[in-house]
Amino acid sequence: MNLLRSLLHMGWLLITVIPWGLTLVFISLWVRRTPLWWFAVGWFRLVIWGTRVILGVQVKVKGMENLPQGATSPAILLSKHQSALETMLLPTLMPHPLAFVFKRELLRVPFFGWSMARLDMIHIDRSSRAQALKQVVTQGKALLAQGTWVILFPEGTRIARGESGTYQTAGTRLAVECGVPVVPIAVSSGQCWPRQGFIKYPGVVQVSIGKPIRSVGREPKELMREVEAWIEAEMRRLDPDAYRA
Repeated sequence: MNLLRSLLHMGWLLITVIPWGLTLVFISLWVRRTPLWWFAVGWFRLVIWGTRVILGVQVKVKGMENLPQGATSPAILLSKHQSALETMLLPTLMPHPLAFVFKRELLRVPFFGWSMARLDMIHIDRSSRAQALKQVVTQGKALLAQGTWVILFPEGTRIARGESGTYQTAGTRLAVECGVPVVPIAVSSGQCWPRQGFIKYPGVVQVSIGKPIRSVGREPKELMREVEAWIEAEMRRLDPDAYRA
């Protein structure tokens, strides 16, 4: 049954992303980036609807009140990354356009990557760490100034359920440079959507949004240690079975 659900869900992704992606690329010739973002969020909402109805995956969100308030309030989101689900789920929850920091290779993915290329994103070459960090800071400053929130997965890649990666400081460096608060986010998506497995499972994905952490006067490494401590402690609260070993 789970295999059939997963096949149907993959079909749902394909039949929706093709017309949505082509339309976004076409209208991007005339439409400004912010309206384009909300058009893209419409597809993310379709994906999450299909995830709920086809896969039986429910989403519970805690801490929405912790998000910075106001149309011009900046923020840098630093999130746990266990699967592809949170890349489509988090945009549907946020009141601001988001700029993801992601590897340049994703731009080659048909329809999805083409659409991402037309949005305000930060696509980096991970083979040059110094250049990638410089790009994150330079582009991130400009995006934050125009009301876009920057979102990074500080472990750099998807991490298996119950495990922890190395937290990189690109996000906190940007926060300190701009004096912008960071918002830590824990997501238990690995329970239903495994990091590398095709088969998805019904269940509940929990999203926990922490209180903003001030960056003014902080050191990037020390700030990231605080972010890591909160996320990893919260992951153990959300998914205790995965960490018992």
